[in-house]
Amino acid sequence: GLLLKRCTLLSPTNVRLKYIHRILSQVSCFKLSGCPSPFHCSGLQCYGVFLQILTAGWDELECHRVFNFLCELSNLPHKVQTVVSSKPGSSRKLEVRIRLYCRRVLLNHWLHRRDSAFWLTRILKPWPIVNQARLLYIIFGPVSSLDGQVVWQKMIEGPTDEASLKGLAEAIKLLYDPEAREWTADDVISLVDELSVVPREWLMENRARLLILSGNNLCFTFMASKAVNRRAVELARLMVFLTLVSTK
Repeated sequence: GLLLKRCTLLSPTNVRLKYIHRILSQVSCFKLSGCPSPFHCSGLQCYGVFLQILTAGWDELECHRVFNFLCELSNLPHKVQTVVSSKPGSSRKLEVRIRLYCRRVLLNHWLHRRDSAFWLTRILKPWPIVNQARLLYIIFGPVSSLDGQVVWQKMIEGPTDEASLKGLAEAIKLLYDPEAREWTADDVISLVDELSVVPREWLMENRARLLILSGNNLCFTFMASKAVNRRAVELARLMVFLTLVSTK
């Protein structure tokens, strides 16, 4: 990463990216659908570390260009469009590919929360809020321990554990952080609301557990939003389940 960074130092960003792609495209495991066994391959992980080293110190405009370049190479927007517009679970292999690519290449390697928030924002923001919620679940939701596929019924069939919600809660905290400047509190609350009906309405206990894991600030703001919008019955039920989950 450092070698290619220094070798291309004097070139414009787009030229640097094309040159680097010409070298790295010879490794099929660096592509979104390039490896036949993505769970047992370190290709995407290595690609993510390489990108982190390459773009360290770059400003946001250049990182925007990097993201757009990666989208063009991987055809990521078209693949995301396929999974968010079809029935959950109908494209299981593609859901897994998108999850692995987004996490291993774009999200897992940043040292600072603002960097993680930047890349997660790039992934989510092009889409309407309904699709943002679906995509967030694909990337951070619970997966099967047998085949790694997204478990869509987990939140509606029965109470779930903290481990199944931890990834979603961490992503929500990332977006609610003041450093995630492109997200308002209302944006995040709307996203949480939308998330809790993916693929259908969650059990109230699971909604309460997600709010608790997402932190006190978001939890209080979420409840205040319900009160301001005169959704008293929903707020009352939520408070009961927040108490039950906290007691458990």
